[in-house]
Amino acid sequence: MIDTHPAEPSPAPGGASEKAGKTTLAQTIAAFESLTPASVSALGRIYAQDARFVDPFNQVQGLAQVQAIYRHMFETLEQPRFVVTGKLVEADQCFLLWDFHFRFRAFRRETAQKIAGTSHLHFNPQGLITLHHDYWDAVHGLYQQMPVIGILMRWLRRRANS
Repeated sequence: MIDTHPAEPSPAPGGASEKAGKTTLAQTIAAFESLTPASVSALGRIYAQDARFVDPFNQVQGLAQVQAIYRHMFETLEQPRFVVTGKLVEADQCFLLWDFHFRFRAFRRETAQKIAGTSHLHFNPQGLITLHHDYWDAVHGLYQQMPVIGILMRWLRRRANS
């Protein structure tokens, strides 16, 4: 079970005392919000070795693969950062509501972009993420912002709404 109160440790399953090093939800949120290229290598503090990650573009398993997704994010985007805006916790899982702020590196866009999304996280008894499933609208949140494909996506959206 994940500990949602950093100052109040929750008991481990079976009533045993909390294991040393158990990750709290506050620590997990802080890791996402303070993520940098240098901190990607430390994601083992919040992800299990066999963690699965799913989003509109990826479906991978294993800590190294999860780290590769975050490294790619920093290579292709300028100033990417997550801001967690809400949470819903139930036993060993939670939903985090977040805003993802970034700039496109390849298109040299001056305007900062923002995508709203949700992460569904499952945790093991040590509080490490075993499943991270992101939900966000790739068409509205990303494709419509791109210079060439955005024109096509906005046109298709107008046609579909007519």
